[in-house]
Amino acid sequence: MLKITGAADKPLQLIRRYRNERLPNVAVTVDLLTTGVDVHEICNLVFLRRVNSRILFDQMLGRATRRCDEIGKETFRIFDAVRIYEALHDLTAMQPVVVDPGITFTQLASELATLTGEEERQLARDQFLAKLQRKKRHLDATALRDFEASAGMPMDAFVQRLKAMPLADVAAWLTQSPNLGEILDRKGGAPAEPVFISNHADALRGTERGYGNATRPEDYLHAFADFIRANSNSIPALVTVLTRPRDLTRKQLRELALALDKAGFSEANLAAAWREMTNQEIAARIVGYIRQAAIGDPLVPYEQRVERALQKILASRAWTTPQRQWLQKLAAQTKANLIVDRAALDDPDLIFKREGGGFKRLDRIFGSELEQVLDAFNDALWSAPAA
Repeated sequence: MLKITGAADKPLQLIRRYRNERLPNVAVTVDLLTTGVDVHEICNLVFLRRVNSRILFDQMLGRATRRCDEIGKETFRIFDAVRIYEALHDLTAMQPVVVDPGITFTQLASELATLTGEEERQLARDQFLAKLQRKKRHLDATALRDFEASAGMPMDAFVQRLKAMPLADVAAWLTQSPNLGEILDRKGGAPAEPVFISNHADALRGTERGYGNATRPEDYLHAFADFIRANSNSIPALVTVLTRPRDLTRKQLRELALALDKAGFSEANLAAAWREMTNQEIAARIVGYIRQAAIGDPLVPYEQRVERALQKILASRAWTTPQRQWLQKLAAQTKANLIVDRAALDDPDLIFKREGGGFKRLDRIFGSELEQVLDAFNDALWSAPAA
């Protein structure tokens, strides 16, 4: 668990750890994470205080609405200790398509076959289709074959027909395929890991610093370097980091963080191991540690890299006042999020979309050269400093 407030030491660094590493996986905060933080893996929101602003409430909900196919995210949960959702859910524009995520396909099919009210049947069909669009991505070959045999048509054709069919005909049509609900409700995949709960009182027996399978910082750093070299041609994001870091995307960064986490490596542990071994505090960020381990790049604090790149771009030509202001915002967002790629410019959670109107509008401010400016800035991040 991690507490993130404006009074915390290096809050941006804490936010980066929460976004890019497996642990900590619970963040407690007041206002710092309501906007501008893009963590696709968030699956649970816990409300412990009320707000009176619908816009702020929507922004709080928005922390969990991002898709994350890497973890198979289909829904998110809200734990509401102060009944804020009850107070504001009629005012928010974010409404669940499936009112009850736990409702089964069998129950929805039964409702479609028995309900008589037009509005109730329309709601049941919308919920059935919404659940089906998610479910079809995870059906195994056996379930898909059984579904098509029962429905008499491929899944996509079934979806289109159910969308187009008059509500009055849906009941009779579904009655001809009574097994569809059972097939779709089957539980696939491996069983969930058990959760162990202890009621014993906690007691501190001692503290020690560990680094995954290593106990010494130098062993951890050597193992990290061996992993990077062994996988430098097999993990696409690593290839990008080592050969053309300016092209690294936020999606690739997330994939890389997952791969490193599975291997037992994290940015926080790398920084701690480097500090203990060299007695130097260098917030070089994960890309810097990778390039140092693989090709011997000097470790440079990331904020220093960003500031150097900003000054290089600002000195490269005569910019207008709005252009200079947006370049400074680009640098600030890069310090906070490590990467600002083309997709970031149209991300509604980031300042470029909220205040600048997204890529198209900003591109006009930069005379249709925004993409080249972004490339030059990201290239300057990793270029060697002038002698």
